[in-house]
Amino acid sequence: MIKVAVLDDYQDVFRQIVDIEKYKDKFYFKVFNSSFAGEKEAIVELEDFEALFIMRERTPMTKSLIENLPKLKYIMTSGMRNNAIDLETTQKKKIIVCGTEINPNPAAEITWTLILGLYRNMKQEIDNMFQGYWQTTIGFELKGKMLGLIGLGKIGTQVAKVAKAFGMEVCAWSENLNLSNANKLGVLPMSKEDLLKNSDIISIHLVLADKYKYLITKKEIEMMKKTSFLINTSRGPIIKEDDLVEALKDEKIAGAGLDVFEKEPLAPDHSLRFLPNALILPHIGYVTAENYSKFYIQMIENLESCSENKPIRIVKN
Repeated sequence: MIKVAVLDDYQDVFRQIVDIEKYKDKFYFKVFNSSFAGEKEAIVELEDFEALFIMRERTPMTKSLIENLPKLKYIMTSGMRNNAIDLETTQKKKIIVCGTEINPNPAAEITWTLILGLYRNMKQEIDNMFQGYWQTTIGFELKGKMLGLIGLGKIGTQVAKVAKAFGMEVCAWSENLNLSNANKLGVLPMSKEDLLKNSDIISIHLVLADKYKYLITKKEIEMMKKTSFLINTSRGPIIKEDDLVEALKDEKIAGAGLDVFEKEPLAPDHSLRFLPNALILPHIGYVTAENYSKFYIQMIENLESCSENKPIRIVKN
């Protein structure tokens, strides 16, 4: 029997999706609903497990953690990419890492939740309705505004299509921008500088890599219009958070909509929680019943395949 630790199941959904009794002769599951206080606690709690089911961007699988888990043979992650896993160390230790499919549409949908929420002052108006007030703000229309997309992959493409349906102008930049796709979508390619200067809304849709860490800092924010909004549903470290907080406090830009942060979960006393021009969500872009079902069912499939020495969906460095 393989001992499996299911990490960071914040909403306690693993037991709802997986019939644990069905696998009682193959796997022993222990579900952890909260994050570990630190790596030392993680090592103590996980030292007897052979397999880990992990959610991307939650508990980091660092070199030191992996090296201190002597029985670990398998890591199953949501998604086919996870920068929080030290794949060099897993390869050295012959630990098999497998991933899952992930639906891209929820991230595009949550992007528009943030854009619409900021443009129509949803946060303030919802709070005011519960306090007995009526129509306290004036919003803006999306039609005719310029949406700047930093990244035009699967998610960026979906966001662009919705923008076009709203009657918006759309421009895009990335280091590997697909010009054919941009032309097909009616998206105007731009330099990063021109996109920052001309866009009314800037939305980030990049895979986090070293070249994109702190892509948006004080320097880039100062290029933006004072009336513009910055949206990030991609990865927290793409924006230098301290610089963004400073810009929001000083009203250098109109506001920001964020579903991702440099360090997650976001600290209870973090400045972003208290800024009126920040609309923030707890990284729920991918958190849907459809995605969770896909993650956990495919993690089980992966582990069964590994136990038969026929691993599938292998994540490579």
